Amino acid sequence: MTKHTAPLRPIDRAPDTGDDQELLRAVIDSMEQGILVWSKDALCLLHNERIFNVLELSREQIFLGCRRSDFLAAAAARREVSQSKVDEVQDLFEKGAPFAFDRAMPSGRTVATNARPLRGGGFVVTFTDVTDERRSAKELKQAKHQAETAELKALKTLAKEQVWRNEAKLLADLDEWLQSCKSLVELYDIVSVFMERLLPDTIGELYVYSNSRDVLDGACHWGKAQLHDHIAPDSCWALRRGRRYRFDADEISFTCNHVKDQSAQKDVTDTLCVPIVAHGDTVGLLHIKFDPETPKSAIENSFTFAMQCAEHISLAIANVKLRDELHDQSTRDPLTGLYNRRYFLEAMRSELSMATRKEGSLGILSFDADKFKSFNDNHGHDAGDMVLRAIGEKLRELFNSGEIPCRFGGEEFTVLIPGADLDATEKAAEALRLAVEEIKIRYGSGLLPRVTISVGVSAFPDNGTMPQDLLNAADEALYEAKDAGRNCVRTARIERE
Repeated sequence: MTKHTAPLRPIDRAPDTGDDQELLRAVIDSMEQGILVWSKDALCLLHNERIFNVLELSREQIFLGCRRSDFLAAAAARREVSQSKVDEVQDLFEKGAPFAFDRAMPSGRTVATNARPLRGGGFVVTFTDVTDERRSAKELKQAKHQAETAELKALKTLAKEQVWRNEAKLLADLDEWLQSCKSLVELYDIVSVFMERLLPDTIGELYVYSNSRDVLDGACHWGKAQLHDHIAPDSCWALRRGRRYRFDADEISFTCNHVKDQSAQKDVTDTLCVPIVAHGDTVGLLHIKFDPETPKSAIENSFTFAMQCAEHISLAIANVKLRDELHDQSTRDPLTGLYNRRYFLEAMRSELSMATRKEGSLGILSFDADKFKSFNDNHGHDAGDMVLRAIGEKLRELFNSGEIPCRFGGEEFTVLIPGADLDATEKAAEALRLAVEEIKIRYGSGLLPRVTISVGVSAFPDNGTMPQDLLNAADEALYEAKDAGRNCVRTARIERE
């Protein structure tokens, strides 16, 4: 095609003077944008000098009279625009619709293309170098995205920190209550209440090994859990494997037998069994069941916290058990399991003070085994110990409603009966004498001789108002029973003012 070098002239306007044409050329060439005018027949009618720099073209690539289709095809060949974009632009030209898009120049610059239709047909197209603007916009977008990401991360961190603070506070409150427990019964009540707060979307149970260590007894539960009276140690994978065990229906895992026995657990998909370990010894099991509607992510987050709860409960149980053991060692007789003399005297002073304030009564039994020395002399000390243990068992059997039986020393025993007057105490003494008389003790291949006791009875306020006065009165009555032939009950004389 022959190149045209005709001077620039305005489109669709009356003839201008030479000065006007020069002015128009100067204005168009001074613009920052490249300008290109297409005729109705898709031929180049006008362009300015700036277009060569903006589109990075030579004068052989854009000139008056060149075809629009060749211009667009060359742009696609240089990979400034895609072929699909060329097809789209051709269609818009045909429809006479305005459009705009960005083209990527070989040098890496970005040029905005903006086309507008002219009256009577044809198009005017401007090409603007927007590299800096696009880069700034991209950087701004990236900076905004980074800021939003940082803010979201900070919010998540803050939320996790708040959750951690709440959990730490609840655990601190739990510790404070657990350390104030006087018994395991109180501890179990506290665990039930706190676990429902600590893990609100769960139900669960706490089991503790019995003294025989052959079963675990149901201690407490929270939520609507089904608490077994007893479970076998081998019914739980956690106890058998010696570490925590999670059942996850989506993974390869197996249900514990103690869970299978609970009919309400059919829809449970996530459970956690945590051995309760204290001072290296497994003392129980914490079993936790998660609501099937709970998201997996929430369950994962709860596992660590559940382990922390188990550790705190483990330590508390160990401390209470140790405290109970030390208390028993300091207050119980190791041979008979009865209270010792020290505990009895403290309890007597306390009960006597209460009876004095309430103007109540208090009974005392003082007794020993008749001819106890003969058991040791004729059968050995082991036989004597068996007699003392048998008497202790009978005392625990008879006096289990607030009475305080005690091994006072040697073969001597005492019983404190709160609220009993002299007559009631005498009846209790006679019942005890008859019960001991029926004891049969097997030793070796035979039976030991029948065991009998002599009992002295005293009561507050009939026989005194001080502990020693009451004990002396009961001892004097015991001596009278011995003098009367043994195996009988005698009551202290009532003091008269």
